[in-house]
Amino acid sequence: MAECGGADDPLVLFLHGFPEFWWAWRHQLPAVAAAGFRAVAMDLRGYGASDKTPRGYDPFTVSADVSGVIRSLGATDAVVVGHGWGGFAAWSAAVLAPKQVRALVAVSAPHPLQLMRSGQLRSVAQVGWFQLPILPERRLLAQDGIHIEQLLRAWSAPGSSFPDAEASRRYRAALQVWPAPHCALEYHRWFVRSRLRSDGRRYSARMRTPVAVPVLQVHGAQDGAVSKAAFTTPAELLTGPLQHEVLTTAGHFPHEETPELFNSLLLDWLPRSGDGLRADGAGHMPA
Repeated sequence: MAECGGADDPLVLFLHGFPEFWWAWRHQLPAVAAAGFRAVAMDLRGYGASDKTPRGYDPFTVSADVSGVIRSLGATDAVVVGHGWGGFAAWSAAVLAPKQVRALVAVSAPHPLQLMRSGQLRSVAQVGWFQLPILPERRLLAQDGIHIEQLLRAWSAPGSSFPDAEASRRYRAALQVWPAPHCALEYHRWFVRSRLRSDGRRYSARMRTPVAVPVLQVHGAQDGAVSKAAFTTPAELLTGPLQHEVLTTAGHFPHEETPELFNSLLLDWLPRSGDGLRADGAGHMPA
């Protein structure tokens, strides 16, 4: 976990995606703190320095993790910013732990009920591969984690400078610590396998509850993992105001590929996130 800003400032909690850890928000933490917020980036369960538990990679448990971290930091609620699977956790927490989520920023993260139809052919095949026992973990560990770099590059915009050498080194090293690769894959496995189980049906039913807080949804137009068909959140899943942004030059990692543009959007939106945010008739925010 990393933190910037004053302990009494409004809390903004950042949740990373796969295959990263809290360091993914290195460009945002100081900028958000300088704007008058307490910026905290946590490691999701099983990643980085967090506990590597044998179970608990379902959204009910992860939402409780997010809620617990907010309370442990002495705050009653937070703006929760999540990327990828961290965005999946953020959407889930907004429904399952609504008292702790003041507003939501979903980065390259469709609403969970949209996620089943969000995959490009390449990422659908990848998630299918992740369902196999043992072999995916071995691949993530093989050759000093070169497959992790390949995933980051494949999901970024073509020609992107991300990941650079430092990002590749850090993310590869973080998933070399066993059982981190197994834990990271358990999120993917729960999502697929739960479709046929009662906990998956219960989760889907709960997630039909509309999100009532302000939402900023950010996607990269050149995302190699999420299709454009899933970018739009159906109106019946939201009662709070929505600002939806598509960054034309970014892929799956807009906060790392185009950090200045992403920060500009976030810092413009954050001061209004606790003030009701009035949406226009098209579902976008007025400038």
